[in-house]
Amino acid sequence: MNVAVGLIFFCRASGASPPFYPEYTIHDVRRMLVKTPDGAQDVRAIWMEDGVVKAVNQRALPHRFEIVEMDNSEDVAEAISDMTVRGAPSIGAAAAYGIALAATRGEDLEEAAKRMRATRPTAHDLFYAVNLMLSERKRLPGAADEYSDSIVARCRSIGEHGLDLIPDGSRILTHCNAGALATVDFGTALAPMRMAHRAGKKFFVYVDETRPRLQGAKLTAWELLNEGIDHAIIADNASGHYIRSDVDVVIVGADRIAANGDFANKIGTYARAVLAGENKVPFYVAAPISTFDPSLRDGDGIVIEQRSPDEVLIMDGIRVAPQGSDALNPAFDVTPGRYVTGFITEAGLLKPDGLSKLLETQ
Repeated sequence: MNVAVGLIFFCRASGASPPFYPEYTIHDVRRMLVKTPDGAQDVRAIWMEDGVVKAVNQRALPHRFEIVEMDNSEDVAEAISDMTVRGAPSIGAAAAYGIALAATRGEDLEEAAKRMRATRPTAHDLFYAVNLMLSERKRLPGAADEYSDSIVARCRSIGEHGLDLIPDGSRILTHCNAGALATVDFGTALAPMRMAHRAGKKFFVYVDETRPRLQGAKLTAWELLNEGIDHAIIADNASGHYIRSDVDVVIVGADRIAANGDFANKIGTYARAVLAGENKVPFYVAAPISTFDPSLRDGDGIVIEQRSPDEVLIMDGIRVAPQGSDALNPAFDVTPGRYVTGFITEAGLLKPDGLSKLLETQ
């Protein structure tokens, strides 16, 4: 896997509307903003160029802005596994590009698909994208670009539908990173915030640090800082204090959503939902339809990824726990749909009790 450090300048031609979701189109609007000493530029989190997959190295942020290059499906699978690329929609795009690379290099597509599916079991977008690419194998690599473009269009629509949920002067809490890094562009939970900010609204964001990998402190804060959105990082244990006294709305993303509205998201989301419910604070989940899994009746069927104990025991290369102590490290938890005020999707704001009818048409 090759790494290029610095600011990326590129242009992307987005042809016709993606055949998978013909009602959504790419608009010529500003994307994820990255500021450097040399100026500002708009980039995507992942894309394919000249037969190579390129992605922002999320493991290097916020200290370094790097682009990694992947020229085979094994490298893509590794990037998903080690969280160089992370966030359910971005994982889906990466998997689609991984299948595209396999096709262009004459690899066995079923083996490449098996490799992708084995990387991270919780994110539904991963499996959705792999299956879609296998059904479109005669159109690769173009189908992978179209799928990635469709994610961007959907996330932009999520931002538009969620814009009115952020009143001027409001205080928002978010958990983990559901921004452009996690979703190719715009974001899910952050998309309404980008739109509100660009519409001139003033608001403040409480950013949970999100232990153990600190995606909030490292990634969400980095995106908000680049965008110029007022925010502060808070310790995870401080969220209850602020939800009780200051927060007006909670907006999070999701990795898999069952038919009844139960959903999996980064570990700690369940606690925020319960706190929001106890304090009568609206709790919204922002996600594209590709994150919904109609095959699951409820959240009990969601597989929870268990990651290395070292992520809990070691910080920045230094062990913070006693030698001999072990750790448990579930990457996600499941929040019951009864705690969800609404799902912000490209189809609009949906209530948990109205999901089944929608998913039957997908």
